[in-house]
Amino acid sequence: MAEAKVSPLQTEFEFTLPKGYVDTQGNLHRHGRMRLATAMDEIAPLRDPRVRENQAYLTILILSRVITKLGDLVEVNTNTIERLFTADLAYLQDFYRRINSNGSEQQTVTCPNCGNTFEVEVGEPGEL
Repeated sequence: MAEAKVSPLQTEFEFTLPKGYVDTQGNLHRHGRMRLATAMDEIAPLRDPRVRENQAYLTILILSRVITKLGDLVEVNTNTIERLFTADLAYLQDFYRRINSNGSEQQTVTCPNCGNTFEVEVGEPGEL
């Protein structure tokens, strides 16, 4: 029997929304997972007529494709993303950008005092 290989690349990332999504029954969903985007995740929505009419809708379609879990919801679709609070939408846009950026946002550094190495998250220039 062949052993399953463990991928060295992390492809799914957990997040917690600042406010949370409130479903039609009034349940709050804050914790979720987002996977890395593929080229098709960014190309396919460009064919959607809603994007042709309003370029801002591209964000809605892409996020609905890459969010794999949100709380206890069975699925995450465009209706879910459309009904997010704006603070949560902004958070998810930033989260998407960070996990899909070309470079690593983490760097290995060495403590000058003790010599231990560890990972630190590095922001964009000018970010706090």
